[in-house]
Amino acid sequence: MASGDDDDPIIEEIDVYLAKSLADKLYLFQYPVRPSTMTYDDVNHLAAKIKPKQQRVELEMAINTLSPNYCRSKGEQIALNVDGTAYDETNTYSAKMMDKQSFSSIQATTNTSRYAAAVFRKGELHVTPLTGILQMRPSFSYLDKADNKTREREAANEGGDSSQDEAEDDVKAITVRFARPESEQARQRRIQSYEFLQKKQAEEPWVHLHYHGVKDGRSEHERQYLFCQSVDASENSELVKTPKEYLAMLMPPIAEEKVVKPVGPSNVLSMAQLRTLPLGDQVKTLMKNVKVMPFANLMGLLASGTDSTSALRCIQQVALLVQGNWVVKSDVLYPKNTCSPHSGVPAEVLCRGRDFVMWRFTLERSVMRKEITSIIKLPPEDVKEFLEHVAAPRVNRGWEFLLPTDAEFIKKHPDVAHRQHMLWLGIQSKLEKVFNFSKEDFMPKNSPQPEPVHISGEQRLKMAQERAKEKQPSLQKDLDAKRVGSSVHVKQEPVSDREDEPMDTSSPPSSSSVPNGSINGYPCATSPGFDHTNGNGGSPANTSSLELQDFVIKTFRKHFVLTLNEFKRLFNLHLASMPVGRSVFHSISDHMLQDAILLSQCKQIMVPFPAQSTAASDEQKVFGLWETGEEFDKHRRLLYDLFTKNYRVRRNMIQAKLAQEFGDASKADVDRLLNECCSSYAGMWYLKGTIQS
Repeated sequence: MASGDDDDPIIEEIDVYLAKSLADKLYLFQYPVRPSTMTYDDVNHLAAKIKPKQQRVELEMAINTLSPNYCRSKGEQIALNVDGTAYDETNTYSAKMMDKQSFSSIQATTNTSRYAAAVFRKGELHVTPLTGILQMRPSFSYLDKADNKTREREAANEGGDSSQDEAEDDVKAITVRFARPESEQARQRRIQSYEFLQKKQAEEPWVHLHYHGVKDGRSEHERQYLFCQSVDASENSELVKTPKEYLAMLMPPIAEEKVVKPVGPSNVLSMAQLRTLPLGDQVKTLMKNVKVMPFANLMGLLASGTDSTSALRCIQQVALLVQGNWVVKSDVLYPKNTCSPHSGVPAEVLCRGRDFVMWRFTLERSVMRKEITSIIKLPPEDVKEFLEHVAAPRVNRGWEFLLPTDAEFIKKHPDVAHRQHMLWLGIQSKLEKVFNFSKEDFMPKNSPQPEPVHISGEQRLKMAQERAKEKQPSLQKDLDAKRVGSSVHVKQEPVSDREDEPMDTSSPPSSSSVPNGSINGYPCATSPGFDHTNGNGGSPANTSSLELQDFVIKTFRKHFVLTLNEFKRLFNLHLASMPVGRSVFHSISDHMLQDAILLSQCKQIMVPFPAQSTAASDEQKVFGLWETGEEFDKHRRLLYDLFTKNYRVRRNMIQAKLAQEFGDASKADVDRLLNECCSSYAGMWYLKGTIQS
């Protein structure tokens, strides 16, 4: 190092001072289209103005019209095109000749922290930081003004023939449009648009300046501010640094940026970042990215030691079970108040269409895209996106579900599988109403189906009562034996107004290791306790029938009139709301539901639907609460009798019938009756659930 210092001796030391007087208002002007030897110092500057926030400057400079290089005829022609023949105070060229030119600035750089202007005087270097570096280029805005003048003249010539009276008589229709609420994404696009930026720039007012030449006395005075006003070292602390501080300025330490951690990466998923989130957010983020996944794979992606029960609880909130695999819910992918990126279809419509695709995969391994599109009637791009989430195209087989059926999960978690099955039944009921189809439309048609046998409500009630009488001794015997022999303590729960009975959850002695002789938790026809008459088996069915009957009573005391289709929907919602493992219902058929309704003080109302009705068979089965022990029961029965003669009636007909049977019926009684049992449409009253869409 010593030899190096000797070879490169210090010749002179220069003191450096930081001047701050002009630090916030010093600009460097560059003229890139003009050589440095041809300055504008001696050119007359006519006007100057600035927009400080945008660092935008405009200058007007005079043109020497007496120069031999100036073409007078061209200058006059340009002035004529811009201002026209009429004289006006707003004319650009008052001398009828192009005698000035404009310069407009653009920023050479947005970061001027490394740039400064320096002045050397008497062995001292005085440095002033630059506020902006602007490149001044010729502006041709006068050409735009000339084009506008031309268009105005053409418009005046075209409209000159029509008189003022004719213009007044010309009436134009005005279309009133209301702007829809702007989404956050649309607002961001608007803010970044060229039009918005132009509008924001135009909003800042111009600040007009007075130009002083290079040799002007005011310029000489302002140039003195380029020198540091105080030569005291304490005033220039920015330049007085210790070697350690100076080195830190040259090579600053790498500062850890505090970046807000994203909730879920949009395309690349960092597992280290993911595991810092709560378990529910981890599961949701994984399902949003993967779309479909077996539960075993999900547990492999979560941190080791994660409780499978907690993970199972979380995944049921964001996904649905399809063929033993978990598929992310539609409302997670398409949140409320969003729309399709392909077609702009609202999220609610997208969710219904995607739910239909997922529901089809609960029935079979492959679906046809054309068939899906014909039913949900969404753009092809959206339908393709739905299918790509959960399926892959196969030659001559349509779209096949991505993953094999996970029978192991269904076998290991029958309560979860059953709960998901009930959820799908509820979704199916909604989809049938929206898309006007029935599940039978998609079932295999290889074997001929027997014709349905229509049984009246009275016959069904009689058959149910006979079956109950036949089974009562054996059921009571089994129940007594279990009470004595079972060592399992069962929580007692009231199921109705009658004497409380314990809910037996133990398996019958004749069953095998599979509960209730079922496969994956569902009863099969070969089970020892299976009842081939109404599809249930053994004493567990007795327990479930008591629970079912209690649900029927509570439901009809709340709604009074329900179609079978609507009751099934409410029942499925009830099952879905029960805790995992709590449900005592395993396989409830439509016949069991109807029997339970008829045994709960309800009767079927034989509504004569019109021949052209499109109502499904479940929608044409209407049940009403027959007896509650109130005096008002007779009013309901009279109303039900009216609806056995016509599927819709007028209010005055109901009021007249009540007055005929029970004397003067008050308005409050009629309102209560209609509110409990009916719905109104187009001036007519229908029993609940029977209005045809």
